[in-house]
Amino acid sequence: MNRWFLFAIFFIFHQIAEAQQLPLFTQYRENNALINPAAVSSDLLIYQHNMSFGASYRNQWVGLEAGPRTQTLRGEYVSVTGNAVEVLVGGSIINDQTGPTGFTGLYGRVGGVLTDDPEDNGLCFALNLGVVQYRVNASELRLRELNDVLSAQDQSQIFPDVGVGVYYYKYLNSGFLDDSFVYGGLSIPQVMGLNLEFKDDSGQFYTKRIQHFYGLAGLIHHFDNDSFIEPSVWVKYAPGVPFNADFNVRYQMANNFWIGTGISTGANYHVEAGYLIGENAGWDNNIKIGYGFDYSFSAFGPTAGSSHEINVAYTIGSY
Repeated sequence: MNRWFLFAIFFIFHQIAEAQQLPLFTQYRENNALINPAAVSSDLLIYQHNMSFGASYRNQWVGLEAGPRTQTLRGEYVSVTGNAVEVLVGGSIINDQTGPTGFTGLYGRVGGVLTDDPEDNGLCFALNLGVVQYRVNASELRLRELNDVLSAQDQSQIFPDVGVGVYYYKYLNSGFLDDSFVYGGLSIPQVMGLNLEFKDDSGQFYTKRIQHFYGLAGLIHHFDNDSFIEPSVWVKYAPGVPFNADFNVRYQMANNFWIGTGISTGANYHVEAGYLIGENAGWDNNIKIGYGFDYSFSAFGPTAGSSHEINVAYTIGSY
């Protein structure tokens, strides 16, 4: 198992130069599968719910014209059969629009979990396989030549896409971290490099995405009153761009209300809050509703404004 783990890490680092960028998320734990296709939902670790569905909407840089807006739909299932390898499957749709540029992606997710008990531990490998439409609303571009004929012609292209990831989680039942889960993973959400060229009979122009890869890590520690605390970090790197990391912590109370806060090296402050409807309503399954808020406090450069994010999820324990 250790040799396979090292091989996966080597493969991921080898592919860094071909990675692509995804939109940011405040409540990134609710979009783990988009960040890392091998990541399992925290609902499996906390509630033993191995099936989940969710949706999110993010409005970034509120107050600035044409700020990014992102919508996602996602689903996930982890089999619990008692076999040495469990199946991890799912799918997602993501739509992102920033000014005149945007993309829409449709992904299927498939992987395996090496485990002796998926409720306690697992080493996961997975792929996201999909297709993405990249588009430029050329009529909204500000051109150097006002009469450029491209200004009246919108463009779009469709490409295949692949994401890869490795992820590990383990339950600890002794010592200082008794009754805790630790987890972490590395990923390239969009492996296939793209240097888009849009052209027609009148001319051509280019757009290129910045290359990225990601790391996720965290701890879920349970208390005797059924509450828990979860510190976590999301690390992002791109060649030629300053290293970026989001540090967050959330606390969920016994009555299923949670609050959280965090800060990033990019000078963004995060707060979040949400509510879980489940056992407190006499249900076996859960409905989660969460809200996130970002504010940029950078002392230099133009203000990026604030960002708002809403997440809704439905989780099921199918065993």
